[in-house]
Order: sequence, then C-alpha cells, then structure tokens
Amino acid sequence: MTPRFIAFEGCDASGKSTQARILADRIGALLTREPGGTAGGRRIRSLLLDHSPEGRNLDVRAEALLMAADRAQHVAEVLRPGLAAGLTIITDRYIGSSLAYQGYGRGLAVAEVRRISEWASGGLWPDVIVLLRVPLETAMTRLIEERTPDRLENEGAGFLIRVIAGFDAVAAADPQRWRVVDGVGSVDAVAERVWKAVEDSAP
Repeated sequence: MTPRFIAFEGCDASGKSTQARILADRIGALLTREPGGTAGGRRIRSLLLDHSPEGRNLDVRAEALLMAADRAQHVAEVLRPGLAAGLTIITDRYIGSSLAYQGYGRGLAVAEVRRISEWASGGLWPDVIVLLRVPLETAMTRLIEERTPDRLENEGAGFLIRVIAGFDAVAAADPQRWRVVDGVGSVDAVAERVWKAVEDSAP
C-alpha cells in the first residue's frame, strides 16, 4: 500500500482502538494516538481524562485547548516526521474527535474548534478517516461491561448522543475523506469492513 495517513474516529467504546491496531499490524503502519502520542501528550492525556473532583472542574475551553496542544506536539514530533520518512501512519483519534467532542458534545462553536485544530496541526489532514459507527445502546453497554469510565466516558448518555451526532455530521460534510464503517459484530467481521473501506479509498 502507498504510504498514507489514516485516522480512526468514533465515540467511546466504538471499537476504533482495536481496529486501528489490527489495521496497523496488517499493513505494517506506525500506530499512534491522540491524546497521548508523545511524552508531553501523555501528561496532557492524564489531565484530560482525570475523573477526580479536580479533573471534573476542567473548563470546556481549557479542554479544547489541551487537545489542540497535544495535537500540535503530535504533528511536530510524530506525524510530519513519519510521513516525511515515507511511513504509513494510523492515528487513534485526530481532528474529528475535537469537532465531535468539544464542538458538538460540549457545545463549543464547531467552526472555532476546527480553526484551532487546523492551526495546531498546521493544516495536516489524514488521507482517509475511518469512522467506526455503533448505536448508543451498544456503546453504553460496552462502557459498562468493559472498563472503569474516564472523565469523558463518564459524561452520560446525553453527551454521547451529541458526540455520535457530531461524528455523523462531520463525516457527511466530507464524504471524500470519511469512510463510515458499521462497528457492530465480531472483531474479525468489523476488521474486514475496515479493510475494504481503506482499500477502496486508495488512490
């Protein structure tokens, strides 16, 4: 496969992290993530996901700016150097998550979140974005069964509904870049859907 920049997006418990890893293993890509793809980013991630009383007081604008700061470092330290070296890179979350979570989910102006994200990234967008789409009920069930929720996962069904709707809206507005994949089913079945979506989007 020609070197490419691929992002995986989706609500919490959509299965995107699992599928990003599977695809990276399959094509020999560099796998990274946001937030937390760099040493500094891991410190930012701990602030963003902190569900202690102090963490829950984080202002929504501060949250958006921390995501942008993580992205700026990620692009400078991992993404641009890797792409310049001819690597295929897969990131677990990127700008789409900021638009869906801080824009639609938190109620910040989506255009402003996009502007900050594009400034932080220097205008770097993925070649293709895979959106793992699961119903709200599936996501909520997985969150309850699989792990202790972090600060964002603990926001409840109303927040998750807005985030899912946000991803749908952002994907619909850019169909050339986004590929929506049904995330319901076995891991292997979803992986094959992902592979077909990425293969079909190849130049």
